[in-house]
Formats: sequence, structure tokens, C-alpha cells
Amino acid sequence: MHGAPLTLHNSLTRSTQRFEPLDPAKGVRVYSCGPTVYNYAHIGNLRAYVFTDTLSRVLRWKGYPLTHVINITDVGHLTSDSDAGDDKMEAAAKARAQSIWDIAAHYTQAFKRNLRDLNIDDPTRWSVATDHIAEMIAFAERIAPEHCYEIDSGLYFDSTTVPHYGALAGGQDDAGEGRIDPVAGKRHPQDFAIWRKTPASESRQMEWNSPWGKGAPGWHLECSVMSIRYLGAPFDIHTGGIDHREIHHPNEIAQNQAYCGCADSGAAFWMHNNFLVERSGKMSKSKGDFTTLQTLIDGGVHPLAYRLMCLSAQYRSELEFSPDNLLAALTRLKRLVMTVAALRSRASGDGDAAKAAAYRERLDAAVSDDLNTPRALPVLDELLADKKLTPADRLAALADFDAVLGLSLATLDRADLRVRPADATIDAATIESRLADRKEARAAKDFAASDAIRDELMAAGVEVMDGDPLGWDWRPTLT
Repeated sequence: MHGAPLTLHNSLTRSTQRFEPLDPAKGVRVYSCGPTVYNYAHIGNLRAYVFTDTLSRVLRWKGYPLTHVINITDVGHLTSDSDAGDDKMEAAAKARAQSIWDIAAHYTQAFKRNLRDLNIDDPTRWSVATDHIAEMIAFAERIAPEHCYEIDSGLYFDSTTVPHYGALAGGQDDAGEGRIDPVAGKRHPQDFAIWRKTPASESRQMEWNSPWGKGAPGWHLECSVMSIRYLGAPFDIHTGGIDHREIHHPNEIAQNQAYCGCADSGAAFWMHNNFLVERSGKMSKSKGDFTTLQTLIDGGVHPLAYRLMCLSAQYRSELEFSPDNLLAALTRLKRLVMTVAALRSRASGDGDAAKAAAYRERLDAAVSDDLNTPRALPVLDELLADKKLTPADRLAALADFDAVLGLSLATLDRADLRVRPADATIDAATIESRLADRKEARAAKDFAASDAIRDELMAAGVEVMDGDPLGWDWRPTLT
């Protein structure tokens, strides 16, 4: 294992603790709450997966074998996390007059494409909720006699039957967010659906027979079932957004305790990333107008600039999103890529990363301190600028930073960051042709014509860079 002891913040204890695998023979077992695939992920959703990918990269880099599961929620997640509203998947299918299965397939692929664009590694296993319905019913049958009760709308979990319900949420009382009781017959506001019956007046695209009638599982049930199925219980780390800390994860813990007949939460560490916020407030799809990764790409911003922006803040801190912050990250990324490209042009032979061991140790110290990537990034800057090391040695040492930060600096070219805005009115071939015309005008000392071509390109969203080997770049159009 690499150097420094790894410490991680555990939401369950509200403290930062030294991490060791529960069973070293099994390596590290991680479960991450995945997307509900009823719409495109917004960039706030995607921050969770940059965080989880950083955790996974650090674990592997430090030498731990890793088993990582991410679920795909294609049934059961209501428009309110506290058992109110319609199933998000059913609602999306009705709104679009499409098959719910087609909706799920489309948005699952879109989500995976987002992860590829952000250089986020695939998990060991993608686990799809609807592939595990029989297991969910069996799980519910096991816990129902002592922990559940049936009412007209379905089977509900009695939250008073397990010790310290809601401890993960910090002891939130009944008046807290999302604790309004919207379901007639619930014994306690915190009780939650294990199985939701299809009302007699309704027909759903996704429904199954169960001992409690035809219907569908509650959202919380799937994660308990699939995490135990693929990772055992207890496992090492459960991750998710901080919004899951208040309802979804406390409900998972309650189910896990009922299933094992113990006070164990199901995971040794519960880890949560904080929100990405805009000046207008927390990002939400409920407003109907939200920013996706494709929005950024269509604006001419390379997706790794967003990854770098996420890495610039500690995962447990709120991160403000604004066009200015994103464009600053893009500029920083371009400078890093230019610096590495210059090193590649001057390097000869294979480098010796051991000569930069101090930088590796500082990287290790930073990320071992609860994944402190903002502390690691300046170390990277110092490494690349250290003239006491040969270019080849710096490039060899860069491999560790790429492994942990996932920015692909060793292979990116600056031209790779040249992303055409979706509203651009000119194509690359025309730009090159006009730049050739401008070169001829400058050679003929026709500076008025040269300036006119430059202004023409600027008006089309192209920045002309005289004296720069790249020659030109698209100007991002984010506002």
C-alpha cells in the first residue's frame, strides 16, 4: 500500500476516521447510489460520480483490490423521496408517450456517455433495479413479519422497529425536510414504502405480482438488496449525494438492520459529496431547466474542465457553479496541457519517477487526507515547473497524478480541448482557409485585410492566436 494512512470522513459518525478494509482478503467493497434514468443527469448529479471516481482511483492507486457497484434505478423512485407523487419513470414515459423500457435504455446510455466524457472509470458492476425484483420481494418477505405493516397503498416499514432510526441524518425530527406525512394509514411520518400496490384505477407499465398485490418496489429497497447481493454485509463504503443522507440512506440502513437482525448499518463508512450550487440556488430537475454536461460541451467547453472544477474543491464542500468558474477551470486545464506538451517536446528517453519521489509523497499525503484534491493540484503545478528534474522525469512522475486525478494530461493535446460550440456558424475547414488568406494578406503587408479577416473570425466565435502553434481556438459561448 502507498505511504500515508488513508483517512475518510464517515457521515455515520460525523468524523474523519482511518480506513482499513473490513476483510483484506476481499479488498475494498464500494456501493454507489446511481441515477434514476428518467431524464438526463444535470452537472450537480455528475459531481457525485467525479467524487466516487476519485475515491476509486485513490483506493486502487494505494494498492487495494476494489469491487465497485453502481445501481441503475429504473423503477420505484417517486417524485418525492418521502413516498409522495408518481414514479419518476412512469411519469416520464407518460409525458413522452414512450415505453418506459425505452426511456430507461436511452437515459442509461446518456448517463454512461457522460461518465466516459468525464474520464470516469466504469464500476466493476452495473446493477439494474428491474433485474432484481424477485430478490426484492424475497427480502421484503423476510423482514415483513417483524418490521412492516400493510395498508391500502402497500407494504410499509415501521421505522420504530429498528434502533436509532435516522442517526445518519443527524437526528432530524418529524418537522424536518421531507418528513410531511402524505400517505393515509402510515403509523409514523418516517415510515416508508417497501412495496407500492398499483391502485385499482391505474395501470402501470412496470408492475409485478407480490404477496401484497400487484405493484412495484419502493425506491429504498433496491439498494439494500443489490448491495448485499453483490458485496455482502457489512461492506466497506457506501457513497451518494448529501441529499441521500436525509431520507434514502437512513431508510436503507433501517432495512439492513431488519434483514440482519442487528444494529449494523450495512456499511462501515457512509460518504456523501456536497451540492453543486448556482447563485440562483441548488440545482434541480424539478424546475425543468437544468444544466447538463452536453450543455457545457455545446458551449465549447471540454468536459474535463468540469472535472477539474470539481477537483478544485473538497468533495464535502459546496461548490459554486458559474460560467466564470468553469471557464477559469478550462483555462487552467489548457495551461496544464500546454506545460505537459512542452515537456514532451523536450523529453528524451524514459524518465525516472523515483527522482520525483517527494512529489509522490505529497500527492499521497493530500489524497490520503479525505481525498483532498484541492491540496493535490498545486503539487502537480510544482512538479511540472520543477527545473531540477528533467522533462522525462517529470513526465514519469505525472503518471501518478493522472492515475489519481483522472485528467489524462499525459495523453491530451491542446487541440483535443478545441470544442466546437453548437451555435458556431463556421466550420474548421473554412477557418483554416480564412487563416491562409490572412497569412497571404500579412505577407503582402495588407494589414487592413488581415485585420478584417481576424475580426470576421472573432465574430464567428473563433479566437485567432498569432505566434501560437495551435493557431486558433473556439471561444466558449457560455453566459
